[in-house]
Amino acid sequence: MSGDHDHDHDHHGHDHDHDHPHAPPQPDDKVHSYYQILGVALKELLIEKGVVEAAEVRRQIERRDSITPANGSKVVAKAWTDPAFRARLFADGNSAVAELGFEMTTTKLVAVENTPSEHNVVVCTLCSCYPRDLLGLPPSWYKSRAYRARIVREPRAVLAEFGTRVPDDVAVRVHDSTADMRFLVVPMRPEGTQGLREDELAALVTRDSMVGVAVARAPER
Repeated sequence: MSGDHDHDHDHHGHDHDHDHPHAPPQPDDKVHSYYQILGVALKELLIEKGVVEAAEVRRQIERRDSITPANGSKVVAKAWTDPAFRARLFADGNSAVAELGFEMTTTKLVAVENTPSEHNVVVCTLCSCYPRDLLGLPPSWYKSRAYRARIVREPRAVLAEFGTRVPDDVAVRVHDSTADMRFLVVPMRPEGTQGLREDELAALVTRDSMVGVAVARAPER
């Protein structure tokens, strides 16, 4: 599919959550509570049976919670400044980010490029699949029913609510994450940033620009 409704849908199930700043919240409280209870029960059972240790569970939770979008920002800045890395990122996202120390061993990473003629945005229409190893925990709006449904039907309207107005002559492509595939948007490099170092460029790359609901902007002078 192409244009406003280019939407690759291939799904699965996990991570069911909610809630969007640009529409009334529609929480799945009962579903959410069910999966929380199920998750806690499973964790306690595995610890009780000696399959995992409580300390290891805590370490993994702390590691996951410590991940920030700065990981993804480093990847984008590297792609902006290193053509060879950029090519590797689009050819094999997992191997490329592993070069920077970000291991994604259970899901395939697909990098998509914003250009003057195409704007990419990411969603998970059934739950909240998200490249957590690069971006950390997903924001509440990404998990909301409103975002998951509307970004597919009316992507330009939703992007405008985030302050991102896509010109009519620019195609909008919506990518639907799956249980085994994650997407990373590489935003266009802002004009006037040719003299910036890689770390300075990384500071311009936000979480929202790597999801596609925002664009990277040059620093204010």
